Amino acid sequence: MNKRSFKDLLYEQVARVGSAVASPKRLELLEVLAQGGKTVEELAQELSIDIKLASAHLKRLKTANLVTSSRSGKYVVYRLSGSDVAALWVQLRQVAEAHLLELRLALDRLVSDPGQLTPMAREGLLERARLGEIIVIDVRPTPEYEQAHLPYARSMPLSELTRRIAELPRDREIVAYCRGPFCLMADEAIEILKGKGRRARKLRDGVSEWQAAGLPLEFAGITQ
Repeated sequence: MNKRSFKDLLYEQVARVGSAVASPKRLELLEVLAQGGKTVEELAQELSIDIKLASAHLKRLKTANLVTSSRSGKYVVYRLSGSDVAALWVQLRQVAEAHLLELRLALDRLVSDPGQLTPMAREGLLERARLGEIIVIDVRPTPEYEQAHLPYARSMPLSELTRRIAELPRDREIVAYCRGPFCLMADEAIEILKGKGRRARKLRDGVSEWQAAGLPLEFAGITQ
């Protein structure tokens, strides 16, 4: 093999990853799987697509070794092949946001509160949460919280928020987060909280953004 052919081979291998993520639905699959393992059925429901199409997208990601699968009883559970895959999604999204005006405008329309916390507030947020000055709630489904969550965050799934809102103190600001900037669960949570007279803001970060920034996470009660 000559040098040109060898160099082409190198780029071709990297392009396998680029080709695998060159789909909106496959990018969303990476975001959802960054929260923890899920079955094909769960993923199809999350993405509002049929199981056959979800399986095809997962197969493409698996071909590039971005996801793995294992059997749990009669179900097949998919997971990201490593935390670096979650970081790839975060980095790709951040580059797109920095360079694509259309994406920034679309994100602006998602913002429920112009005073929402920014990524620059991460370390300050952590300290305020530690001191109990603010209450951080994770509005993702419970299994995702149990997989990994931000330090000092309480699990309060969106589906349970209305009936559990009395658990939240009235005299402190509440910060809600979910899976990241594209996730709408935290926006819905803010609407509910403000509708009940609470001071609340959304944190754009999710677990993947927090980890990519080198900040600690809690796994089953252990901070790492």
